[in-house]
Amino acid sequence: MVHKAGYTLDGANPSQGTITHTFTHSPRHYGHFGHANQPTMQVFGLGEETGVTGGNPHSTERTCKLRTHREVAGIEPPTLQNEANEIPFFDIELPYELALKIFQFLNKADLGRCAQVSKSWRVLAEDEVLWYRLFLEEGYHRGASVSDSPCWKSTLRDCFNTEKTVKYNWKNRVGSVSHLQYELGKVLCDVSSCDRLVIAGYTSGDVRLWDTLHWDSGAWNLQPAHSIRDETPPPYVSLVRVTDAVACAAYENGCVDVWSTESGVEPIHHYEHLQQVCALDLSADAPVVASAAGSEVRVDTPDARGYWRTVCLTQLAKPVEGVLVVPGKRESPLVSAWAGECVYLLGPNEREEDHEEEEGARVLHSVYGQPVTCLDVSACRAAVGVKSCGWGMNDGGNKVRVYSLETGQAELVLGNSAGDFTCISLRDAPLHLLVCGNKDRRVRVFDLRSGSSVVSLYAHHMGVTAVRADDWKIVSGGGEGLVCVWEMRMGAKLWEMHNRHPVRHIRFNSSTLVTANIPDEKNPRGACITDDDLTAHRRHRGVICYYDFSVDLSSQDHVLPICRSDYTETSGYNYNIGLAVPYDALADPRRSGL
Repeated sequence: MVHKAGYTLDGANPSQGTITHTFTHSPRHYGHFGHANQPTMQVFGLGEETGVTGGNPHSTERTCKLRTHREVAGIEPPTLQNEANEIPFFDIELPYELALKIFQFLNKADLGRCAQVSKSWRVLAEDEVLWYRLFLEEGYHRGASVSDSPCWKSTLRDCFNTEKTVKYNWKNRVGSVSHLQYELGKVLCDVSSCDRLVIAGYTSGDVRLWDTLHWDSGAWNLQPAHSIRDETPPPYVSLVRVTDAVACAAYENGCVDVWSTESGVEPIHHYEHLQQVCALDLSADAPVVASAAGSEVRVDTPDARGYWRTVCLTQLAKPVEGVLVVPGKRESPLVSAWAGECVYLLGPNEREEDHEEEEGARVLHSVYGQPVTCLDVSACRAAVGVKSCGWGMNDGGNKVRVYSLETGQAELVLGNSAGDFTCISLRDAPLHLLVCGNKDRRVRVFDLRSGSSVVSLYAHHMGVTAVRADDWKIVSGGGEGLVCVWEMRMGAKLWEMHNRHPVRHIRFNSSTLVTANIPDEKNPRGACITDDDLTAHRRHRGVICYYDFSVDLSSQDHVLPICRSDYTETSGYNYNIGLAVPYDALADPRRSGL
């Protein structure tokens, strides 16, 4: 019996037959070199000849015994070992601390795999010190100690699941929204926020502070200095700023008040400018207040004993348009200010005559015919948005120039836009990225390593007024009142919200978003000509929105059960309603006996 592959079986019973192979001597099987290239059985490891089929010694059909490659090489087959229990491991030989140092180079997935090997490996892979180190490397609660949690592995898993849920809520606009309103304040003038605090100034002269972590405590009315309280009517609040430790407000009469967010509602520092304050900023790393009025820039900070003093008072050549405190911890504060076509770096005054001259200011940027439209600074860089005018239009349009604060030299020139750059986010942007908005309605993301644009979004038809970004999303605001959330990788709009008045403030973290729509008109007419209070109507006040994407809306009692459908939600615009089909909570027929 001949097999189709060339093997023959001796005898009628195939299961007991001897496997034989018929070797043909056709040159086409071995190339065109004839029989000299015919392979032998020893080369393929087929074994020695064991017999002749059919009693014919001259037959070319020879019985071969197939052997493995180990038998051909003369290698003895290995003995089987119990790999479930007998696993050689170094912890029998090495101390536990040394084995722990070897395991510290593994990531979460590697530790999970090692925990499945044996009991001894599991003890090492689930050590609390290893998972505590991984917990800190992921960026969760950097100030935590190893004794704060009984099981860091479970804590890391819970944080990872929470982060995944919050990211899903961000993309699908699932969460709660709160409107921070103060009817007695009349028209909203300015808003600022940090991780847990939101501050707002109004045309009534009131300064309102909210703590988003402790809503039960209510909002605080920060009291102005006595010189402001005596004025009738009270001056408007021009600008406000807040950090975790200090809050400040500038009034239209040139006064600046500073409060401590922990000590009370009375100001801890007060000073005055001779003109209306046009720029104000706070340092997040130290209690440093920088303000500008006209061409004067002033920087105040407390000394070692806690007494506030002026460390910089400089007169620039042109009226100041903005000031920013350079982030980072330094021995003395460093402030950037821009006026006209120049950007200055201001340090502490070392001489008394520097208070009245421009000698204490170092010029970072100065290009004739290219006025500065916006500025943002990080710890080591400054991004300057410039406008090309006159002969500068031949240079290719408006650009963003990036400077090194250490050397003062230009590193990059980004963009080529016909519109003016209105806002830049460098300090809060992801590493090696710069986000900016323009009057040409586009949001652009630049890569500082290559100097090229990686994302360009057609965002707002009335120009971009505010923009922020992190590693996966972009949040932008426009002059038409829209707040848009974009997915950076796909360049797609996830959702948008609209309110009256331009968006002037945007700030977000991993789970919250704060936006502010601030009206340009501070003295609007009322909704009706017979209104006693011409600013009483809500449409003229402006609005502050606080979004919390970590809230589990399914657990709230005010949401009806019919609005919490069991169907899987596929739409991103559910507006807190899970209703797919009316009365879809049907009983199971098998349980009801039908």
